[in-house]
Amino acid sequence: MSLRSLALAAALTPALLAVPAASAAPLPLGGAEALETGGDHLTITVSGSGGHDRTYELYCHPAGGTHPHPQQACDQLDTQTKWGKDLFAPVPEDANCTQIYGGDEQAHVRGTWAGRPVNADFNKRNGCEMARWDRFSTVFAQSKGSPKKTSAESGRS
Repeated sequence: MSLRSLALAAALTPALLAVPAASAAPLPLGGAEALETGGDHLTITVSGSGGHDRTYELYCHPAGGTHPHPQQACDQLDTQTKWGKDLFAPVPEDANCTQIYGGDEQAHVRGTWAGRPVNADFNKRNGCEMARWDRFSTVFAQSKGSPKKTSAESGRS
């Protein structure tokens, strides 16, 4: 290798190392369109909760929206997201589920997650559905158990 080639390689090395690592990152599943729309976006509607019906907008990557705890909700979804698996898939029809009724509460989630469209319904009509609900409890802006009553609702002041 000539002295001139070595000098050129030495001059270019810092410039090549300065290229941001993000430029090598793969595009999300939705490609460039997902990048333009600002990441993942879900609209979550919870109803049948005894007067506590609500609708939230949840944006992830970066976290935001009208959800009361967007980062925690995004984290709950991120930890469950697996390549090749539909995070929002319904309970299989042939699943053996305990026949425990969890209440009238229902949720509907629509939008885009991991570059794919989401249009999913949730309920608490049996043990399998309640377990599925619990996996999304933070997304639905509640604890895994029943919603906590305020002091006014419980009769205390």
